[in-house]
Amino acid sequence: MDLSQTDSTTSPTPQFQPYSRRVEFSGSGKEFFSIWIVNIVLTLLTLGIYSAWAKVRTYRYFYGHTQLDGHRFDYLATPIQILKGRILAFIFFVIYMFCTQFVPVLGILAIFILLFLTPWIINQGMRFNMRMSRYRNVRFNFKGNYGEAFMVFILLPFLSVFTLYLLLPYVFKRIDQYLHSNIEFSDTPISVNTRGGEYYLAALMAYVAAAIVAVLMLAVAGVFGFGLEAMIQDPEMMNDQASALAGVILMVMMMIVYFVAFAVATGIYQTHIRNHLLNSSELHGIADFKSDLKMIDYTLLVFTNTLAIVFSLGLAYPWAKVRSARMLSNATEVTFLCDPQTLHDQLGEQQSAFGEEAADMFDIDLSLG
Repeated sequence: MDLSQTDSTTSPTPQFQPYSRRVEFSGSGKEFFSIWIVNIVLTLLTLGIYSAWAKVRTYRYFYGHTQLDGHRFDYLATPIQILKGRILAFIFFVIYMFCTQFVPVLGILAIFILLFLTPWIINQGMRFNMRMSRYRNVRFNFKGNYGEAFMVFILLPFLSVFTLYLLLPYVFKRIDQYLHSNIEFSDTPISVNTRGGEYYLAALMAYVAAAIVAVLMLAVAGVFGFGLEAMIQDPEMMNDQASALAGVILMVMMMIVYFVAFAVATGIYQTHIRNHLLNSSELHGIADFKSDLKMIDYTLLVFTNTLAIVFSLGLAYPWAKVRSARMLSNATEVTFLCDPQTLHDQLGEQQSAFGEEAADMFDIDLSLG
């Protein structure tokens, strides 16, 4: 046999060529408004019971209108699972209120119990939401543990108080690291390599920008203040009327200053952190992530959304939520490092019969969002 001839005719196994796709969101404010307003009305009429169905409808709408590489995301939770969690939360709340009102000693004990339960509740909520999220028939999972959750959600925030909150950006970094690095997809955890310096930089930029905006707006308010003072001193105008008018105008101007500074700080901080977090994350061997959210665009979005919600008395909330989802989706790019069709739902494959029964018992949504 001619080995050289055999080698030359053997075709090599084709290698997968990585490719990138943008996340797309196809929802509309008009569609979501009809869902949202029905959710509000039915929740009020049922004294909150329908809120479980409202959450499922909302999540399924946003998941179903989010698409990546031609495939939509799925939300698998049922309203009954949500309702069980809310009933449990309501029972805890009633017990807590009873203890604080009638047995103060037990009320203090209940506060400490709730404090130590918080990490478990956060883990349970994350695990539930991840298990109920699916892409290409592959579910996500969350593997966080109580000890680390207690440190990042309870211990580190408590210690930051003694540093005059100078430790807070590092605390936020640890929280993001914990929440994202414990997410799994197809039995592969997300690798997150965030840097604390980026969080301090984001906080500094947000603080400086908000301070500059507040000073400029307060300077403008000062000009109006001189006008109001002249108005009050006008003998033709009653002092009581002038004082009342001046108080209302100043209060409105201070609210405007607060909202503008808040929007600027929020937009700058969230843009920088989101870009850094996604650009530092990877599903090893499966996907890389990229975020190129524009700071000015997102800051304007936060500002206009806030104004719209306030001046519409909340009716613009669906419009604002859809706008945010669309911008965040368009700013997200995923590079596939392997053929997505080869991925399997490892969570389902590894689950035993006992595990399925345990999942049915403990898969409840303990978050009220």
